[in-house]
Amino acid sequence: MSKKVVEVKTLKVGKYVILDGEASKITSIQTSSPGKHGSAKARVEAVGVFDKQKRNIVKPVDTKIDIPIIDKRVAQVLAIMGSDVQLMDMETYETFELPIPDELISELVEGVEVDYIVALGNKKLMRIK
Repeated sequence: MSKKVVEVKTLKVGKYVILDGEASKITSIQTSSPGKHGSAKARVEAVGVFDKQKRNIVKPVDTKIDIPIIDKRVAQVLAIMGSDVQLMDMETYETFELPIPDELISELVEGVEVDYIVALGNKKLMRIK
């Protein structure tokens, strides 16, 4: 798995974090001030990139947390097969199939180039170029 370790205090809204083994995009971060006997805590809320599930954690701001290395790539549409699309990576010429997101189903045509991401062994179609 391709991931890095960072401190919770370096996280920002819109970046990615690994929660429950899934790559998730951070939607909000709230921090509490340090108390008399404890350190400051951060509440991180995120939505899964691949499964769209909401997740949250509460941790001290100086603890370490994993963040995924998101690889953004370009592919060409070879064929549309119902709710799936066959793609060919423009660098490695590898062919694979991915499900078509609902928002792209009407705009997707054969021969067009698309952006997709790879994170933690999963792939997802993001947008049409």
